[in-house]
Amino acid sequence: MSAIDPGCTVARYLALRLAELGITHLFGVPGNHLGPFLTTLRAEGDIEWVGTPTEGGAGQAADAYARIHGIGAAAVTYSVGAFNLLNACGGAYVEQVPLVAVNASPPYEQWQNYRAVGLLTSHMSPRPESNLDVYRQVTVDAQVISNPGLAPGQIDAALTACLSERRPVYLEVMEDLWDEPCPEPQAPIVARERPLSARNQPMLDHAVHAVLTLVEEHPGPDGRPRPIVWAGEEIDRFGLGGQLTDLVEATGVPFCTTVGAKAVVDEDLPQFHGVYNGGASHPDVHAVFKDWATCRIGLGAWSTSKNLGGEQCVGDDWVMAAHGGVSVGTTYFPDVQLTWLLPALQDALVKAYGSGGLAADYYAESYAHHGPRGDRPAALEHHRASLLTAGSAARHGAGRRLTYDAVFDRVNHFLNHETREDWTVVSDAAFSLIGSMNLSLPAGGFLSQVSWLSIGWSVGAATGAALAPERGDARPMVFVGDGAFQETCQELSTHTRHGLRSVVFVMDNGHFYGVEQMLVHPRYYADEDATEADFYNVLHPWHYDRLADVFAGKHTPAHGVTVAHTAELDDLLDRLTDPSDSFNAGPLLVRVHLHRHDYPRAMAYKVPKSSQTR
Repeated sequence: MSAIDPGCTVARYLALRLAELGITHLFGVPGNHLGPFLTTLRAEGDIEWVGTPTEGGAGQAADAYARIHGIGAAAVTYSVGAFNLLNACGGAYVEQVPLVAVNASPPYEQWQNYRAVGLLTSHMSPRPESNLDVYRQVTVDAQVISNPGLAPGQIDAALTACLSERRPVYLEVMEDLWDEPCPEPQAPIVARERPLSARNQPMLDHAVHAVLTLVEEHPGPDGRPRPIVWAGEEIDRFGLGGQLTDLVEATGVPFCTTVGAKAVVDEDLPQFHGVYNGGASHPDVHAVFKDWATCRIGLGAWSTSKNLGGEQCVGDDWVMAAHGGVSVGTTYFPDVQLTWLLPALQDALVKAYGSGGLAADYYAESYAHHGPRGDRPAALEHHRASLLTAGSAARHGAGRRLTYDAVFDRVNHFLNHETREDWTVVSDAAFSLIGSMNLSLPAGGFLSQVSWLSIGWSVGAATGAALAPERGDARPMVFVGDGAFQETCQELSTHTRHGLRSVVFVMDNGHFYGVEQMLVHPRYYADEDATEADFYNVLHPWHYDRLADVFAGKHTPAHGVTVAHTAELDDLLDRLTDPSDSFNAGPLLVRVHLHRHDYPRAMAYKVPKSSQTR
């Protein structure tokens, strides 16, 4: 039994453990119950406290930080703070993001008073386990710490579960325990990976054999195999980008990614064929992924509505390896972990087809087989070139009104040809996400929430993206709809306070929820004479760019600007390349004024074709 060290307290123990995991920033909103922990945190000096305007924003920042760094943390106060953090924690749970939620609760003494005489003090509920019960639904481990002697074991168990399961955990600590003595940390916290046992090996072998059989049974017209890999979110969550790169380079197999795994590896890899997102995919990508490839191998990809873009299911010519198992056609192989599957599949494909034996340019093959089809690219290099050069046309039409597609095409050209800085694109839900998915980006250059899709996530997430050590030199570039921005606009205050040089593009399409209108009544977009959207989708109009003046301080600059035409966007991007320009001294809020009937071309599949005008 470890002796209690009077120099270590529960607060110091948790601070030391978080620092041990490499956490450099803790996000949150304080409250009196949290104060003693934050005082200890500052005294230790390893972790910086980042106070945010809202608990939801703290959770969003911790979520993005964890996506980049591998684990993140947020701290709040009981009930009123914890329930505000719950949405972000729920999103992290669904999207497998390792997040530590620290909830400081009323003192043990007050809980005893309640049990004895029914006395409730601030933030308490007549249900003593109300916070715990709620967080049990969105975490893989939830602990209430009421005994300092048990605190080390509870903290260690939760943090181990967070690393091992890649999902959130919850630590509720009573206020009067923070300064209580407890043993020093002992063995380091490490992930407990599921081992490949003798029982698992035959199942893994059978799964790999089934994948090879599927490939062999679905040849192209020339008899050659024509598979395509669909790399997904779990490649990122489990840190398997290197293994994916090894697989595609060793075998030559072409691959796409889900939108949630965009830029999980470098998009300059010669095998990369684009982002596949069902009906919302770029037409060229959809053609090679669904029509030319004869079978699809999903590696860590989730079959969510966003990833499938309007499609309801996968077919019997698909492999889907995710959630700890592998489906090959209609056969399922349980307990086959992705980290085992990738190297085993690589070895099997190289053995069957030789090193680089699956290398192919599906764009060129499809073009050669079908002949010219309108403006379809003759090769993969032509498809990539069309994405990279599309934005240069903006300078030749300076008086044109901006559209979603014009903005993203122009920004793509900027990111790949004009700026010398590194950027992390942080995309919100809806039209912003769909519009940004074809940007050409380096590994680690894209963040999005693709299943939970909490609108406004991106503004708070940009804080965490900017402060994560691995991307600390990259500037955040945020794309967020006007309705989403109204949810979380105050998180721009944190950007300003910390001097984050973010660029936040607020896509203002005439103050209404564009994607909701698309989902409920898409015919609205087919009739440009229609003047009224459904009343419940209408927003109150804001002067978004003027909010920069609200958040700016004497020593903390922030700027705002409105762009509505291509020439104005050109001028803005030119200014971003000038280090001496005041626009680059702090966050920049850009209101992008768009026509109300505009939508990204990727959403055209939802608009009724009988009257579609685009």
